[in-house]
Amino acid sequence: MTPNKDSLPYRSCVGIMLVNDTGHVLVAQRRDLPGDSWQMPQGGIDDGETPAQAALRELREEIGTVKAEILAETTEWYAYDLPDDLIGKAWGGRYRGQEQKWVLAKFKGSDADIQIETEHPEFVAWKWAPLEQLTTLIVPFKRKVYRQVVAEFQPIVNECRGAVGGK
Repeated sequence: MTPNKDSLPYRSCVGIMLVNDTGHVLVAQRRDLPGDSWQMPQGGIDDGETPAQAALRELREEIGTVKAEILAETTEWYAYDLPDDLIGKAWGGRYRGQEQKWVLAKFKGSDADIQIETEHPEFVAWKWAPLEQLTTLIVPFKRKVYRQVVAEFQPIVNECRGAVGGK
């Protein structure tokens, strides 16, 4: 029996917008979703962790690197609900969706430092995408959150682009 979505809490989570020198954002294709499902790295916040600490841990666990410098955090937490067909399935059926604090981080390594074949691989592919394309790559139920995160971080990403002469 599927639980009532309204009776379930949100999972506390951190999302990471990892940008390179040209202002492109790392996105990865999920292993567990069919089709062309891309997302930025994200994951749960462990007890006692700050969002920044969780972000660096998640980068190591999901894409095999910690070569990143934290630049900013979103001013608020953004939440999304899972689609009805995933309620009761994702995260052991304990949550209705995620409440996320997003972290903007500058990538300090080379592409060779990104290794998605981690101990518990979540992704089958990764790429650098223009900030302006993020909401078109993501699954529909996360698009509102991605629009909010892009709007909040875009001025800082634009500064990163300008610092290296990129557009």
